[in-house]
Amino acid sequence: MLRYALRRLLLAVPLLIGITFVSFIVIHLAPGTPGEVQTGDLSIQSDRDVQKLLMELYDLDKPLHVQYAKWLTRLVRFDFGRSFSPDARPVLQKIGERLPITLLLNVVEMLIIIALAVPIGVLSATRQYSMFDKVTTVFVFVGFATPDFWLALLLMILFGVQLGWLPISGLRSLNWEYLSFWRQQGDFASHLVLPIIVATFGGLAGFSRYMRQSMLEVIRQDYVQSARAKGLAERVVIGKHALRNAMLPIVTVLGLSLPGLIGGSVIVESIFAIPGMGQLMVQAVFERDYPVIMGNLVIVSTLTLGANLLADVTYGLVDPRIRVGARRGRR
Repeated sequence: MLRYALRRLLLAVPLLIGITFVSFIVIHLAPGTPGEVQTGDLSIQSDRDVQKLLMELYDLDKPLHVQYAKWLTRLVRFDFGRSFSPDARPVLQKIGERLPITLLLNVVEMLIIIALAVPIGVLSATRQYSMFDKVTTVFVFVGFATPDFWLALLLMILFGVQLGWLPISGLRSLNWEYLSFWRQQGDFASHLVLPIIVATFGGLAGFSRYMRQSMLEVIRQDYVQSARAKGLAERVVIGKHALRNAMLPIVTVLGLSLPGLIGGSVIVESIFAIPGMGQLMVQAVFERDYPVIMGNLVIVSTLTLGANLLADVTYGLVDPRIRVGARRGRR
C-alpha cells in the first residue's frame, strides 16, 4: 500500500503541472485584462497609457509561455505572487484570511450531512418501499431540484425579513464589538445557521441516496444472506457485515468532496456575503486577478489529487478484501 501511494504521488506531479498549464492558458484567453478593469473610468488616452504601464508592471506584456515559466518558478518556492488588486497584497495572505471561515462552514456542513445521510440511507434500504422510504425519496427529489440561490432567498425572506429571527448576511452584527463574549459567539453562530442549512440541504439529499443504493446492493449479497441464515440479529448483520462494505462509495464521494472544503461554496458565500474562499474566487474572476485565481486553482487541484489518493488508501481500511488482494499482488 505504501509503494502504491508513493507511485501515485510521483504521477500526480506532472498531472498537476498539466492542470496549471491548461488553466493558465484558459484564464488568459478570457476577454478583458486587469488593466482594462482597473482603468475603466479614465479617459481614452489616459486609459491607454495606464493600461500599458499596468501590463508592464504585471509582466503581462511578455509572451504567454514566459509568463507561465516565471509563475511556475515562483510556485516551486511556494510563492503565489501578489494580487493585481490595488492593495497588491500577497496571494497567500489573502487566502489565509478567507480559509478559516470556509473551512469552518464546510466542515460543519459535511459533519451534519454524514451524521444524517448514513442512518437515513441505511433505514431507507432496510425498509424499502415503506412510508419512511417514500418520504425520503420525495425529499431527495426536492433536494436535487431546489437551486441553492432560490432556497437561500426564501429562507432569508422568511427567517430574516418577515420573522426577524436570523441575520441574512455577513458573519457579525454591527454592534458585535459591544457584546459580551458569549453573546458574540451566539451572534456568530446565528449568522452561520442559514448558510449551513442551504449548503446542507442538497448535499444531504445526494449522500442519503448514495447510501441507500449502496446498502441495497450489499444486503443482497450472499455473505449477508449467510449471516442471516446463521441466526445473527438483524442489527449485527447490517451494522457489522453490510455497513462497512456499503460505505465504500461514500468514501469515494467524501474524498472528492475534500477540495470543496477549501474551494468553498461560491453561491452560498456570495448570497450571504460571507468572506470566504468562494467569494474571493468570484471577485478575482471579475477583477481578472490572475495570481489569486491561479492560487485557488493550485490549492483545489492539489486537494483533488490528494483526495483521490486518500480515497484509494481508505478503501484498504474499510474493505479487508482490498488489503488481501494487495498482498497477493506482491507475491
